Amino acid sequence: MRDPFSEVLVSLGTRSVRGTSLEAGGEWALSFDGRDRLKFVAIRRGHCWLLLPGLAPELLQEGDVILLADTVYTIASEPGVTPVDGMSLYASPGQNLVRLGTSSETVMIGGGSAFSEGSGWFVLDALPKFMRVDPKSSSAQAIARTLGALYDEASSDAVGGSLVAEKLAEILVIEAVRAYIADGASLGTGWIAALAEPRLANAIKLMHDNVARRWTVEALAKEIGMSRSSLNFHFSQRVGLPPLAYLTQWRMILADRKLAMGAAVSETAAEVGYLSQSAFTQAFKRTFGRTPRSRQ
Repeated sequence: MRDPFSEVLVSLGTRSVRGTSLEAGGEWALSFDGRDRLKFVAIRRGHCWLLLPGLAPELLQEGDVILLADTVYTIASEPGVTPVDGMSLYASPGQNLVRLGTSSETVMIGGGSAFSEGSGWFVLDALPKFMRVDPKSSSAQAIARTLGALYDEASSDAVGGSLVAEKLAEILVIEAVRAYIADGASLGTGWIAALAEPRLANAIKLMHDNVARRWTVEALAKEIGMSRSSLNFHFSQRVGLPPLAYLTQWRMILADRKLAMGAAVSETAAEVGYLSQSAFTQAFKRTFGRTPRSRQ
């Protein structure tokens, strides 16, 4: 069986969102909007500043790799420089490289990974808005190499390029999450952070492996060697919601993907553990704000 995170990536349909590069010198600043995707940036030469809402400016230097999740941000030569819209500079098809100024004091590459429409929140809400990957870690080096390969694929017309880009996008997400679990998950909340704790990770895996089972907290706790109260407390503290509420969310994510691919509502309800189509419809509507039939 796949581990839970791999299963989520496959179910959500991770895809590449371009590979881009910036070469800049002098005084400059670019602003970017927030989108339903993960954004990766690697500083290959020089330095710049990252400005995020409500946070102090972050100095990024050569070798740094960062992850941004669904947030507006600005990159600049200095924090006080008035930004221009960075999105417009990359708007034209094939416009993957932007040069600012007459020199290349700062060089960076970026890339993104998006998810199937309406489901990306399941990953994005479980990751920090901003994460700096330790530049000495294997994950940072792997991300930087993969970003370079993604940019090369995006800039060429080679056979199979789109498929390669999709696979690179998956690698980017996996490496970032590995770094998060290894270095920063102890401070986070969400199901991804919970994967850093063996017993909670096992509880999540059990629910993913048999999503249609009529799980109870007692049954789940017995499987992983915890008391019912201990599992409920620690799972809720770490994930941000109780075990069975998490299971409902995951069931709805799976159901949404099945419905989008043309599955019948009754068939989908049974496959994700609902004997009653009415109960399934209510759970789906609470999660997505729409009925299952609206997805078809």
